[in-house]
Amino acid sequence: MDSAFLVRLILLLPLAGAVITGLLPLFMPGLRKQESLIGTVGTLAVAIPFALVVWLFLTFDGEPIIANFYTWMAAGELSVDFAYRIDELSLIMGLVVTGVGALIHLYSIGYMHGDDGFWKFFAYLNLFIFAMLNLILADNLVVLFLGWEGVGLCSFLLIGFWYTDLKNSAAANKAFIVNRIGDFAFLLAMFLLFRELGGLDFDTLLNGVDQMDSTTVSIAVLLLFIAATGKSAQIPLFVWLPDAMAGPTPVSALIHAATMVTSGLYLLARMSDMVIATQTIMAVIAIVGALTAIMAATIAITQYDIKRVLAYSTVSQLGFMFMAAGVGAFFVAIFHVVTHAFFKACLFLGSGSVIHGMHEVEHKLEHKGHDMSDFDAQDMRTMGNLRKYMPSTDITFLISTLAIAGIPLLSGFFSKDEILFMSFQAGYNGMAVAYFVWGVGLVTALLTAIYMTRCYVLTFRGEERWPEPEKVTPHESPSSMTIPLWTLAGLAIVGGYIGIPAVIADGDWNWIHHYLAQDYGGPVADLADTAGFSVPLALKWMLIALGGGIAIAGVAFSWVVYNREGLAYDDVLRARFGALYRSWEVKYRWDEVYDAVVVSPMRDIFAEGFARTDAKVVDGFVNGVATVTRGVGRLLSRLQTGVIHNYALMMMVGVVVLLGLILLM
Repeated sequence: MDSAFLVRLILLLPLAGAVITGLLPLFMPGLRKQESLIGTVGTLAVAIPFALVVWLFLTFDGEPIIANFYTWMAAGELSVDFAYRIDELSLIMGLVVTGVGALIHLYSIGYMHGDDGFWKFFAYLNLFIFAMLNLILADNLVVLFLGWEGVGLCSFLLIGFWYTDLKNSAAANKAFIVNRIGDFAFLLAMFLLFRELGGLDFDTLLNGVDQMDSTTVSIAVLLLFIAATGKSAQIPLFVWLPDAMAGPTPVSALIHAATMVTSGLYLLARMSDMVIATQTIMAVIAIVGALTAIMAATIAITQYDIKRVLAYSTVSQLGFMFMAAGVGAFFVAIFHVVTHAFFKACLFLGSGSVIHGMHEVEHKLEHKGHDMSDFDAQDMRTMGNLRKYMPSTDITFLISTLAIAGIPLLSGFFSKDEILFMSFQAGYNGMAVAYFVWGVGLVTALLTAIYMTRCYVLTFRGEERWPEPEKVTPHESPSSMTIPLWTLAGLAIVGGYIGIPAVIADGDWNWIHHYLAQDYGGPVADLADTAGFSVPLALKWMLIALGGGIAIAGVAFSWVVYNREGLAYDDVLRARFGALYRSWEVKYRWDEVYDAVVVSPMRDIFAEGFARTDAKVVDGFVNGVATVTRGVGRLLSRLQTGVIHNYALMMMVGVVVLLGLILLM
């Protein structure tokens, strides 16, 4: 089958799904209640593209496939085609986006059951997948930017889906506005690169790196990195992502696990040849990633909202990915994108199953006459012992918790250990900041094991902490929700084996490295290989043991103390760490600082300043025109005497003046 035709289908099926589920119910209101039909159409619109991507993956021969449909815009030297690229990187990302996306669509059928906006929700999900596919399959920066903006728009619609709650609307606005900062940097990078190289397709850009001076390359990469910090939630533009938890839980899984938040990392990987040409900016990327990782981890350890714990966990894991990119190990960054998609999607969907069950408890207690005004179905302090009532959710959540913690032989262990090793290796071979990055990564790995185990124990073990637990209990979620959970949990177990460490079989079994890295014919540059690293074999095994040992120690410690003391142990930590712990609880006051430094001054300048300008200048001008008009009218009114002799005299004067002008000319 023609590859270009398959690419059309992969792109257009989600768009068709969005049109069918979003537009037809507008004109045929009866369809809005057909949840099975809408859910099936929406899910197939993503599942079929997944099957097509699998086919392309299995038949791909190593030569990039460019599907050039037509010229989108042409002006002077600028010519932009609607062209899409099939290569190893886009195939890996396509499998993740459509595969995990299809599971999230299936899950949403059960989770959104009964919601009045069920049809709109699936339309937005399909449109989101369409935009994301444009982003990862694009063959030039302009089409990529189209998808980049598309996922931004769809995230706004999905985060603010329940817009009648002002908190949700505010979160959607925040995500949209913060991302515009990164998008502006993206535009500047495109302008700069087009000026220097005369084209924006990837072949022109990556083959033209040597044609630019080092300063220009550094500026371009820095602008692209700023763009990436917006979409991929790095310091200082990460503040939108935790608030995005206001949206429905499937949205959190879709945005924070496999799609939108990995866009920035994908952009850097796609432009990796350009990124490794500037060591200074690479060091900046690595440091920002490390600081983001540990900052988010310290905040996560103090949170009680189950989705917020996972949100800050996502920020932290994205920091790990940028650490890998910063030390030139782009294939490892993509490896962690893949494994993270499995266990984090499972965790988010598991949290949705928990919230689904706790809403059931809330409704039952409300029916029994309890005042539930202070009850929060997402607060882990209201949960406990849910493993007794929700066994599938419990087991899958536990598997993914151990995977993200880095327990050996689960997926997170392989990718996170590879990131730590590559950071150490870069330091071993002279990259000054890499040892710092490695050290921060180790501490963050320990914190990850602790706060994720805390999240699991407070939710699924211990005693029930809601009223009348002997009479009011939740039930396991329907199969449409548990099937995706089991599928993702299985992938969280086996997904890491595509990247078996290089210490085994001399790296011959590290499939993803061979598949993506340029040294083996892939599209992703790899600074580690080109630099000729040579960490001793014994030291490599010691580093693997250290990474696995930290994960086991963190899980064991948190498991013991929270099973024994429960919520009370947070008081122990609060007393032990004092002001530092309180700074974690208030999230380092990032939002307050932004409000004081940016929002309030801008409000004073643009709101109050414009109000004064409107009152003094605009109103003054309008009132002045009215005054002048009124004065001129009064003056002219004096000529209206009502005496016919005066009018005849004025006519004669006018005739004389006109004759005089004619004669003079």
